[in-house]
Amino acid sequence: MSSIRRPGRARTLAATVAQEEAAHPSTTTPHQVQSLARLQVMVESRAIWSALGGGLLGLLVGLVVFYQQRPVLAGDDSIQFYGSVVGGVTAGIAFLLGYSLNARMANIWLGQRPRLRQLVDTMALLVVHSSIAVMGTLGIFRVFQEAFIGLTVDHIAGSVLVAIVGGVAAYFSFNSGARITAFSLSTLLAIFMASGVLVSMIFAENPFWWHVMFSELGTGQAGLTSFWTFNTTLVVSGVIITTLTAFIARDLEIWGEFERGRVADRLSERAEQRRTSSGRLPVRIRLVNALAGHFRTPRIMVVRVTMIVMGLSLAAVGLIPMSLHHDLHTLVTAMFGLSFLLILLAVPYLLPGFPRSFYLLSFLAACALVFSFLLWMPIGYWNLTSLELIGAAILFAWLVVFIRNIAALVERVKQFQEG
Repeated sequence: MSSIRRPGRARTLAATVAQEEAAHPSTTTPHQVQSLARLQVMVESRAIWSALGGGLLGLLVGLVVFYQQRPVLAGDDSIQFYGSVVGGVTAGIAFLLGYSLNARMANIWLGQRPRLRQLVDTMALLVVHSSIAVMGTLGIFRVFQEAFIGLTVDHIAGSVLVAIVGGVAAYFSFNSGARITAFSLSTLLAIFMASGVLVSMIFAENPFWWHVMFSELGTGQAGLTSFWTFNTTLVVSGVIITTLTAFIARDLEIWGEFERGRVADRLSERAEQRRTSSGRLPVRIRLVNALAGHFRTPRIMVVRVTMIVMGLSLAAVGLIPMSLHHDLHTLVTAMFGLSFLLILLAVPYLLPGFPRSFYLLSFLAACALVFSFLLWMPIGYWNLTSLELIGAAILFAWLVVFIRNIAALVERVKQFQEG
């Protein structure tokens, strides 16, 4: 136990994990397993400390603002209001602490990227975690206020409720930052986008915005709150997609390196079997091997660039509202949709070696997107809002399956190399 409690153990573990990851990027050694296990214990311990700190902050805030008052659950000067503020602050601080630990000890490559990229990604993830805490608190207390109409509590109970919000927000945000993966990041992205758009819909001053499209929420006619919430959600979500791309590309590189080596060995073996007695390789065999090598080589950079274009296009949709420049807004929206469609149709060419069922799923998703577009124009069965809803559902469903397939393939690589 003394080795766990001595000062500087975080830095010692960080150095150990970094060295082992550099030496064994796609395998897991027994010593690395022990280091990672110790890391998980440390993360959980610090998450609890973060929760205690967040709870203490919430308690102090509650005791000050609710002194000699009986606050309501939701509304002005309510538990909802101060809880959302405390939850947003504690979630943001706890995320930064957990993410810093992650970049130093688990995903060392996060801290090896350009400084500007690290800053942009960190700020975007900070906004996501704080926003989810704020919107979650607002929604929960609004529901409870509707369930217990007219309920008020004394200042001690109100302070305890704010403390609970601060503690819970800090605990989960620290864990999220310290254990962030491609899968958890895609889940956060879906929650953040859904929450942001939902808030924009609730605060929209035009109740018939859905007769046009979702981008109507980002115009001045929707009201100031809806305008800023919707466009900020799109901009941050676009940045998060580029961050998610970095996680996906890194796992794909581990699999791609193994796949390229396996294809090269197979083609070399075939060439040796077909050599003539003089040691020469027939032209036909060389041509067949060249074509096979071309079509069986993963093109991870193309996937990465295309997904980055998707992220930047989505951010541009928020930066260029429809009311600011309609044609340019339409152009960047189309770039986002076409980039996603390109990946769906080109997956067998870009990522040979994936399960055939995933290729079929991607093709069906592309067909669903095209069919949905035709139902909007020229058929006119539904409006653009319906098309955007279907597109978003297809995007996140496919993304989750994509990430899970990558994780399975990387795990297979590790098992194969360990065996």
